[in-house]
Amino acid sequence: MKQTKQDLLIEAFQNGEQLTSYEISSRFGIKNPTAAVSYLRLNGGYAIYSNKRVVDGEVQTKFRLGRPSRAVVAAGYRALATQAV
Repeated sequence: MKQTKQDLLIEAFQNGEQLTSYEISSRFGIKNPTAAVSYLRLNGGYAIYSNKRVVDGEVQTKFRLGRPSRAVVAAGYRALATQAV
């Protein structure tokens, strides 16, 4: 079975990689890395965090897979509960 670009991206995150938008675009051929990350968050349920760092005087954002806080999980359950009514 052929893996999608999103499959390859989440596999990289699961392996502990932290990637910039440029790295995601060039490595996986994803034209809109921000949209791909949003898709994985909203449709895949992955807790992907963005961390800003200053590298050589330039702000750089790196994405990484993390563990959601209890507050985030609770908010998700509350959102689901309001949809069920």
